[in-house]
Amino acid sequence: MPGMTARSRAEKHRVATPLELFFDLCFVVAVAQAGRRLLHAVAEGHAATGVASYAAVFFAIWWAWVNFSWFASAYDTDDPLYRVVTFVQITGVLILAAGVPRAFDAGDWTVGVAGYVVMRLALTSQWLRAAYCTRGAERRVALRYAAGIVVAQLGWIGMLLLTDNTGGARAAVFVVLVLVELSVPAIAERDRPTDWHPHHIGERYGLFTIIVLGETIAAATVAVQEAVDEHGAFGELLPIAAGGLLIVFSAWWVYFAVPIHDYLRGSREAFIWGYGHFLVFGSAAAIGSGLEVAVEETVGKAHVSGTVAAAAVTVPSALFLLTVWVLHARHFKRDLAEQLPLPTAALAILACTFAGEWAVLAAGLVAAATVAVGVALSRRPAVAE
Repeated sequence: MPGMTARSRAEKHRVATPLELFFDLCFVVAVAQAGRRLLHAVAEGHAATGVASYAAVFFAIWWAWVNFSWFASAYDTDDPLYRVVTFVQITGVLILAAGVPRAFDAGDWTVGVAGYVVMRLALTSQWLRAAYCTRGAERRVALRYAAGIVVAQLGWIGMLLLTDNTGGARAAVFVVLVLVELSVPAIAERDRPTDWHPHHIGERYGLFTIIVLGETIAAATVAVQEAVDEHGAFGELLPIAAGGLLIVFSAWWVYFAVPIHDYLRGSREAFIWGYGHFLVFGSAAAIGSGLEVAVEETVGKAHVSGTVAAAAVTVPSALFLLTVWVLHARHFKRDLAEQLPLPTAALAILACTFAGEWAVLAAGLVAAATVAVGVALSRRPAVAE
C-alpha cells in the first residue's frame, strides 16, 4: 500500500487540486436540489417547515463536503488509490443528492443515509490508511476519526429504524446526531491537530462559496427566463433581476475582501470559522431560492404575499453579510468606522423587506453601497501609533 503521511502546513503554493474542484462541482447537484425544494415550500406558503427541512438537508450536504475537504487538506496524496476512493465518495454524494427531495418533502432519509454510507466507507478507509502509515499521536488521531465516523454513521442508520409515527423522536435523534457529528473532530484532535493547510482551507471554502453563489445566479436566471417566456413580464421582473445581481456581486466582494488564511492560525479559530460556514453556504444558496420566490410572486404563481416573497431574499442576504462579518471580516477591521458597515447593512437589508415591489432592488442597492463604503474606508491611511 502506498504511504499516506501528513503534508506540511508550511508547504508553499498549496492550492486546490483538479480532483477537489471536480468533487465540489458534484455538490452543485445536491445544493440545487435543496434550493428547489426550499423554493416550492416557501412559494406554497410553508416557509417555517421549508426552512427547517432546508436546514436539515443542507447540513447533510455541507457536512459531507467538510469531512472530505479537511481530510484532503492534511492527507491528499493524489495517488491512484486516493483518487479511486475519492470517486467512491463522489458516488455517495450523487446518491445523497438523489435522496434530497424525499428527505425534504417526507422526512424520508433512506436514500440520503445510503449515500452517506458510501461516502463514510470510503472516508473511513482513508483515515485507516493514514493510521496505518503513521505512528504516535498522529496515528491516534486518525483512529479516533475512523471510530467516530463509524459510530455516527451507525446512529444515522439506527434513526431509519424509527417508525413513521415517531416523527418527534426522529427529529430529536437527528439533532443529537448532528451534535455527535460536530463533536468528532474536537474529540479526535484533542491531543494533536491534523496538519491542515491554512491557505488551502481558505481557498477551498472560497471556491465552494463561488460555486454556491454561481448556483444562485443560475437558479435566478432560469426563473426569470421562464417567467418572461410564460408571462412576458420583463418590466416587472427587471428590478428583481437587477437587485439579485447586485446582492450576489456584493456577496462575492464582501467574502473575498480579505485573505482569511492569515487568521486561521490554530484549531480553535479554524473550528469556529469552519463550522460557521454552514450559515454562510446555506444563506448564499437560499438567496437563489428567494429570488425565484420573488419572481413567482410577481407573475402570480406563488401563494404568498409580496412581503413574504421579499423576505425570502432579504433574510438570507442579511444573514450572509452578518455571518461573513462575524466569522472573519471583523478580524481585519481597524476601528469602529470599519466595523459598522456590514452589520448596519444587514439591518438595512431586512428593512427593505417592506419596500413592496422594489424590495429586492432596494436590498441590492444597499449591498452595493456597503461595498463602496467598505472600499472607501479601507483606503484611508493607517493612523500612526
